Amino acid sequence: MAVPGAARALRALLLPLSPRSVPLTPRGPAASYGTSITSAKIQVNGVNLHYQQTGEGSHAVLLLPGMLGSGQTDFGPQLKSMNKQLFTIVAWDPRGYGQSIPPSRDFPPDFFERDAKDAVDLMQALKFKKFSLLGWSDGGITALIAAAKYPALIHKLVVWGANASVTQEDVRIYNGIRDVSKWSEKVKKPLEEMYGHEYFAKTCEAWVDGISRFAEKSDGNICQELLPLIKCPTVYNSWRERPFGSTLSLQNTFRSTSKAPDCS
Repeated sequence: MAVPGAARALRALLLPLSPRSVPLTPRGPAASYGTSITSAKIQVNGVNLHYQQTGEGSHAVLLLPGMLGSGQTDFGPQLKSMNKQLFTIVAWDPRGYGQSIPPSRDFPPDFFERDAKDAVDLMQALKFKKFSLLGWSDGGITALIAAAKYPALIHKLVVWGANASVTQEDVRIYNGIRDVSKWSEKVKKPLEEMYGHEYFAKTCEAWVDGISRFAEKSDGNICQELLPLIKCPTVYNSWRERPFGSTLSLQNTFRSTSKAPDCS
């Protein structure tokens, strides 16, 4: 399932950037150049992480999928249609998702921080010195944390459908998707094909439990305290507000301010 608004976000927000602004060293041995899409695994933090890579541009961009998603399910169209002369695109499967299994996906209290470290370490293992992040949903939260914790490595940041805290209303919404049998066939089918029904259903329930635990804190905090540490130019759109695409007429490039996004 492709992420809504992703193609327009990439086109309008990334293409105006100068590809010469981010130096890029050669990629790892598993990756290839040109317009083909490489699918490979590389060991990072004790896990064989799956990634797809395409393009030969000097601006590296990591695509971070949402809950239960993978690079292919969430960003398949972007892997095919991005300008591959300007960009080198990497789409990853976080541990326990997509083809980064084993291990099975779990949700300890620090699972977002773990994903952020995995994502950054993956890009470093692929020999990228600096790169931009484009994250949606859980991938957006991961991107916020990565940009805050590893500011020297992150060039630009695009995030949508993400939140830095969890409210009781959020928990109500999360519990509404706990039972995957109630999901629409369009959304459910590709995930069942990728995982099988049992793993899909079990992991969805575990995700609801994991994300809901943040609401037990007095402020529901996920990463709110990290946001002031984000220094790179950032474009942010909350799922609570309006579709990402509706902001594109106002955003032709990443904003240059170092002010952290308000995504409470």
